Amino acid sequence: MQSAPSTRAGSRLCVRCGERKAALKRPKTLEQICRECFYVVFEDEIHRTIVDNCLFKPGERVAIGASGGKDSTVLAYVLSELNNRHKYGLDLFLLSIDEGITGYRDDSLETVKRNEIQYGLPLKIVSYKDLYDWTMDDIVKAIGLKNNCTFCGVFRRQALDRGAALLKVDKIVTGHNADDIAETVLLNILRGDIARLSRCTFITTGEDGPIPRCKPFKYTYEKEIVMYAYFKKLDYFSTECIYSPNAYRGFAREFIKDLERMRPRAILDIITSGENFRISTTTKMPEQGTCERCGYISSQKLCKACVLLDGLNRGLPKLGIGRTTKGGAGADGNGERPGKQKERNRSSLQGKHGNFDF
Repeated sequence: MQSAPSTRAGSRLCVRCGERKAALKRPKTLEQICRECFYVVFEDEIHRTIVDNCLFKPGERVAIGASGGKDSTVLAYVLSELNNRHKYGLDLFLLSIDEGITGYRDDSLETVKRNEIQYGLPLKIVSYKDLYDWTMDDIVKAIGLKNNCTFCGVFRRQALDRGAALLKVDKIVTGHNADDIAETVLLNILRGDIARLSRCTFITTGEDGPIPRCKPFKYTYEKEIVMYAYFKKLDYFSTECIYSPNAYRGFAREFIKDLERMRPRAILDIITSGENFRISTTTKMPEQGTCERCGYISSQKLCKACVLLDGLNRGLPKLGIGRTTKGGAGADGNGERPGKQKERNRSSLQGKHGNFDF
């Protein structure tokens, strides 16, 4: 049972239609509006974002990254509605990643399976176990709760691309919202990550990679997504990941929420600041290439996933944590360390699944 979001609006009339009683105050604009008008402006803003940024072309196959959470569930519902209403001409699919987190991902995937039936969208599930021969439960046992999000983020990104390749889609859409993007801008500033800061506000990324990714919710507030899901009575999973209570991103999230309470426009202002960021022409940026083992995009000889997987399989899970060296896998470029423990049969993504073939 989902808890009701805060929707105080008193007994005033909707400022949009002037006929029905206001049911909520929009977090984004502080307008007091009725539910019906909220649905209209919420969906129309997303439609305008899609059209103004030319996110899709008729006939494209599009995979919706579906976790079962509020963002991806609302994205699947709204995109399906807009596709039919405005004749986008898209073939939509649900694509889920099973990280192997007992008591969390197994439950959320049941929600996605219900969404498959509710929205009439084909579902593809790709698992860490099949791709990497590791689950997140196994990884946490090996490395503990600190740094486990690094493994999950790297592996999930590549798993999405692999799943999308299996579906033969043209694009992936994700439920990253305005709050997420503002958090990422702040995190990249704090980390001094110029390369990511320069592209983290792009509405479409990965155009130089295997499959482009789009963010239709780029300007959509998280609170409004929650309200939409609640009023529409959408079926979604609301529990946070059990392995990320102390994730670094959580501190940025709390800071963003504090700013929003004082000034709702702050989220969009941070995104605008990121969009206006410019890199000096004298700054040397990483050159994009491909991993020598699995063929995935990488600025090193080995991609981050192969480096992390090497460490796990050699009993040295911290091998790939932090910045990689020029060789991409440790001090000697191959990830070798004295006292190397017994390896598993596979030490990289190559072998069991072969190289990427897009």
